[in-house]
Amino acid sequence: MSTHSRHQPETMLGEAIARFEEVVIAVLLGAMVVLTFVNVVLRYVFNDSLIWGLEVVLVLFAWLVLFGISHAFRINAHLGVDAVVNIVPPKTKRVMGIISALCCVAYAALLMKGAWDYYAPFAGLDATTGRWFPTGFADSRDQAWYETDQIPMLDWLRWLEPLVNQGESYEKLPRLVIYLILPVGCLLLLLRVIEATVGIFTGKHDVLIVSHEAEDQVDDLSGTHHDDPYYKD
Repeated sequence: MSTHSRHQPETMLGEAIARFEEVVIAVLLGAMVVLTFVNVVLRYVFNDSLIWGLEVVLVLFAWLVLFGISHAFRINAHLGVDAVVNIVPPKTKRVMGIISALCCVAYAALLMKGAWDYYAPFAGLDATTGRWFPTGFADSRDQAWYETDQIPMLDWLRWLEPLVNQGESYEKLPRLVIYLILPVGCLLLLLRVIEATVGIFTGKHDVLIVSHEAEDQVDDLSGTHHDDPYYKD
C-alpha cells in the first residue's frame, strides 16, 4: 500500500491554515445540514418553506467540493488505485509519482485558466485570450448584472452595486458572489498540487494518493485496527 500517515502541520502557520480549512469545511457542511433540516420541518410541520433554501444548499455543496479538493491534496488524502505502483521498484515508483504530479499541475493550471475565463465576465472583468495558456485579455461582455434565482441580496454586499453594476440595485444575490469559488478554488488547487509535487521531489512522500483501500484512513482516524486475521499492513 502507498506510504501515508495522517497529515501533521510542521509550522505554526501550517497549523493555522489547517485549522482554518477544517473550520470552513465544517461550517459549510453544518450550514447545509441545518438549512435542509429547517426546510423539512417548515414543509411538513408548518406547510411552509425557505424558497431560497435549496439554491443555497446547492451553492454550499459546490463550495464544499471545490474547497475540499484542494484541502485533500494538501493533506495527501485523495484515494486512488495503487495496484501498479506497488509492484514496481521504489525508483520507478518515484518517477511515476513525479510524472503524475506534473500532469496534475498542468491540469490544475488549465482549470485555473478556465475558471477565470468563466468567472471574469460575472465580475465585470476580462477573460484571458489563448486556448491553452493566457496570452492577454479579451474584451469580455459584462455580465455583472446576472443574479441568482432566489437567494436574496445581502445588505452588507451593497457596496458591489456601484463597483460592478453601474450603481443599479441588485434584487437577488449577484452570481459573481456565488461563482467566486471557481477561481479561488482552482487557485488553491493549483497551489496545493504544486506543494504536493514539491513534496514528491523532496522525498516527503512518493505518491499523490493514499491507498485505494479506505480502511487505512479509517484506522488512522479512529486509532483502531482490523480484527480480520488475514488483514496485513
